[in-house]
Amino acid sequence: MQRKRRTEILIQGDANLVDNLAEEIKKNYQWQEFSPPSYSLTMMKMRETAQQSLFHIGEVLVTEAKVEVSGQIGVGIVIGMKDDLAINLAMIDAAYKAELLETINWNQLLIKEEQRIHTKKVKKQQEILKTKVHFDTMDVE
Repeated sequence: MQRKRRTEILIQGDANLVDNLAEEIKKNYQWQEFSPPSYSLTMMKMRETAQQSLFHIGEVLVTEAKVEVSGQIGVGIVIGMKDDLAINLAMIDAAYKAELLETINWNQLLIKEEQRIHTKKVKKQQEILKTKVHFDTMDVE
């Protein structure tokens, strides 16, 4: 599973999943904080729909952390002031880079979580569409 997809699932999904995966690594492997959580502002990119060009919509506060597990450095970056989440994301990233055995089982968990997120989004969109006004079916006098 690609890093971008994995990170999106972990951020959008259940927070307990991230905590459980990181805790599994903390118990079984030696790790150290390479760079403690730090805050910074970064420019956020957005794609303009008509011409498909990129532009910077503004700045966003992010928390970044780096952790070393089994000789591999993992990076965790998340929007907002979320120290624990940044550390846990870095821990998971390092575990994947080190190709630890635990990561094989994680892929199945992440795919299930991705499906749950998708189902939740579809349900929410259906609720929104129920409130949409259909002007073509309205009576005109």
